Parts: sequence; C-alpha cells; structure tokens
Amino acid sequence: MNAAVRRWVVLAASLALVLSCAGRADAQAPAGPPAPTGAQAPAPGFPRVIEALRAAPGCLGVETGQTAGGRQVIFAWFESKQGLVGWYHSEAHQRAMKSVFPDQSFEREPLPDLSEDSGQILAIVSVKMDGPARPGGGPPLSSIGIELYGPLPGGVAVGGRFAPAAVKVRGLREIELGGTGPRPR
Repeated sequence: MNAAVRRWVVLAASLALVLSCAGRADAQAPAGPPAPTGAQAPAPGFPRVIEALRAAPGCLGVETGQTAGGRQVIFAWFESKQGLVGWYHSEAHQRAMKSVFPDQSFEREPLPDLSEDSGQILAIVSVKMDGPARPGGGPPLSSIGIELYGPLPGGVAVGGRFAPAAVKVRGLREIELGGTGPRPR
C-alpha cells in the first residue's frame, strides 16, 4: 500500500471511529434519544463524542443519521482545514482513535495535500458495523468511509436547509414555505 493510500486509510479510520464508535472509552455517557425502530443503536458514549465534535473550535454543525443500508452517517461541517485538523488533534479524537486501534500510531499531519485556504469543508463519515465485537472489545467494523466536500454555488432550500446557516453557499436560493418567493443569498 503506498503512502498516500495509507494516509487516507488512517485518516478515514480515525475520524470514523471517533464519530461513530469511539465513545467506548466514555461508556458512562448518558444515552441519547431512542433510536428509530429498526435502526442500529449508537455505540456507548456516542453522544459524548458528538457533543465534543459540536463544541470543537471551527466546527459549524453536526448531523447524524442512518442509511437504509444500515450505515451510521455523520455530517460535520468545518469552517476550514484548520478546524478539521484541530478536531483530528483534539483529546476526544485522539482518545477515540486509541480506543479502537490501540496498537496504531497516529503521529502524522492529516490532509497534507489540502491547501490551507480550501474554505469550508463538509466531512461525511459512514460506518457499517458487522458481526460480533472484535477480541479485546474493538467495534465490529466492516467498512468506514470519510469523504470531504466543499460548498458549490447554487441550489435551493425550501423551508430551511440541511447545512448550518454558517455554511456559505454562493447563489443558494432560500424559499420560505408560505412566503412570497425566493430570497437569493
């Protein structure tokens, strides 16, 4: 495996485990709202990890959910590369990575190929659990994906938007339900 692929695998694994299952280190965390019928329950401590992410400097907002295919999904918006890298180095994230991969070293600078002035970033983390817990208590991960995106111009939001209001989208049309029409942004 070449160095670039290895960097992405480590970054993907570390961010995903923090956001989806790294709360195992904080097993005393309060349980969040009940999961919808048929949904996979979040790992213990999950609400604490999400709250730490929401409170991280540079994080603009966080949404969580589950796909029809059973993946746990986290959408985290960051003001900049600096905010995302700050989260990567945070105590909560580092503890989470070590709780899932105790023998792995994470002494590297993430996103070395992303320019410092890249603008706002949406990190989408998807995790699929499969089978029983691994020996030693690790989560039964069958796949982890982390994808990074930036806002593109255009789009429409009718009655509200998915992204936090702090996310700047040039040319986004916002239409209030029951309103008089579009309000360009």
